[in-house]
Amino acid sequence: MRLTYPTSIKIVRVPCTGKVDVIHMLRAFEKGADGVCVIGCMEGDCHFKAGNFRARKHVEQVQKILTTVGIEGERVKMYNLSSGEGPLFAKYANEIHEKIMELGPNPIKLKKKQAA
Repeated sequence: MRLTYPTSIKIVRVPCTGKVDVIHMLRAFEKGADGVCVIGCMEGDCHFKAGNFRARKHVEQVQKILTTVGIEGERVKMYNLSSGEGPLFAKYANEIHEKIMELGPNPIKLKKKQAA
């Protein structure tokens, strides 16, 4: 089965989504990412106990921070799925891609271009 999702999506593998900290997501925006999507295991089914709950909390914090500084908090999203759900991953990837396309480019990236 061949799954398709946008080629603009860069996958960064981590041992547990609980290790994805607020600073990592904010740094992605600083470096020019238009959006960040964290996909973790099913809630309550984390090998590292509460990693996916910690990740969800971090995503919510980043959403609030972005909204506070005038950037759409919708640029960050978290999904939960199991490793065997490839078609669902592709669906989520396409969903976040469409949302980011609707929102447009990262405002931080645009300001950097204008300043240069």
